[in-house]
Amino acid sequence: MTREPQRFTIFLVPEHVEDRGGASVEDSAVRSAVVEATGETGASGYPRYIGHGMVADIDPSTRTVEALLVDGAELDYGLTALVTP
Repeated sequence: MTREPQRFTIFLVPEHVEDRGGASVEDSAVRSAVVEATGETGASGYPRYIGHGMVADIDPSTRTVEALLVDGAELDYGLTALVTP
């Protein structure tokens, strides 16, 4: 049995930034948050992570954000959520 990561960092990056000119994801992000596992499963069926105003359901095997609330609201159009362990 594989143990799920207990913490991720989520970066919110504008979708229109296709070529960051060598800038890292961290430098391109308009907001970031460290989220920690709650031990619960979200409505999406993936583990739930919470922290710094973000609630995310993350697929730990693909590191894909399956659902995300930022300050209680859905992610604004034009932003993409990327995660790092």
